[in-house]
Amino acid sequence: MGKEIRDFWDMRLLRVRENLRANNFDCRLAESPARACAMVLDEIIPETGPASLSWGGSATFKDSGLYEQLKNRTDMQVMDTFDKSRGPEAVLEMRRRALLADLFITGTNAVTEQGYLVNLDMIGNRVGALVFGPRKVVILCGRNKIVGDLEQAMERIKTYSAPANALRLQKKTPCIKTAYCHDCESPERICNVWTITEKSFPKDRICVILINEDMGL
Repeated sequence: MGKEIRDFWDMRLLRVRENLRANNFDCRLAESPARACAMVLDEIIPETGPASLSWGGSATFKDSGLYEQLKNRTDMQVMDTFDKSRGPEAVLEMRRRALLADLFITGTNAVTEQGYLVNLDMIGNRVGALVFGPRKVVILCGRNKIVGDLEQAMERIKTYSAPANALRLQKKTPCIKTAYCHDCESPERICNVWTITEKSFPKDRICVILINEDMGL
């Protein structure tokens, strides 16, 4: 990476961090996915001392290596909503119980320059936990998720994130054949619940870790 590109992202991430902090988010910068992983393991978990832990769908969470580090922890109750071996009804029930976890980890579809989180969900468990329930929420966010404003956030999600995630999840929706949103009526449509999080309440309940690499969709 050239120095000018590094300088660009350093400045942009610092600006977004300050705007997120001004909106009452706990926001931290990580130079790499490994550093983000270490922040959760060595800083956030010791700071919060969670008795229970869970997560919502996030490619960034998995790609960071954090899922592998956490799924077999025995010092707390771990609700592994990625474990499909129990069957769909059991997983759905676990997702419900995860909404009361002490610590919930997930990603975000977009972060605006003014420090807002913008998300679009299929079931709503990910954004449900973001809004209310878990005592602490950690958002892992690659720099590619940063956009100028709400309009750009929604455009990014509908024209890129949603079709790409439908492909990743192998959904039977029109967008997996065309790579653009049809505002479809498919039973497997993943675009159902929008949330815009302008501020964290209470202060610092939501921690956003901005990662200085492109990650996730």
